[in-house]
Amino acid sequence: MENNNLLKEHLRKLEEMLLTPDIRTSATELSNILADNFFEIGSSGKILHKDGIAPEGIGVVNMQLSEFEIHPLSDEIVLTTYRIFNKETQQYTLRSSIWKYMENRWQMVFHQGTKTDSST
Repeated sequence: MENNNLLKEHLRKLEEMLLTPDIRTSATELSNILADNFFEIGSSGKILHKDGIAPEGIGVVNMQLSEFEIHPLSDEIVLTTYRIFNKETQQYTLRSSIWKYMENRWQMVFHQGTKTDSST
């Protein structure tokens, strides 16, 4: 259980890093966290692939992460789930990411956001 707690803390930190301006505005920093085959289905319904990320990154956001959980699928693959509150749009989304341990680090291979209301 201790290992799961450490893994949960580490993956939460990575997810929170992806919300920070320093990471979001740097294609180089994003490249360190996102796997080469990464893709996302955004809460807007748009699909984004890693190779489609502009040099200036993916833009600054003001979001708060809560209700973070991990769901190990194997020794090297973990599903994370959590809730995001976008402070600018006042919109809640449910989020899920698939992380894979490769090249001696955890890398995000998939992410999805689904709009919801505050009570869900």
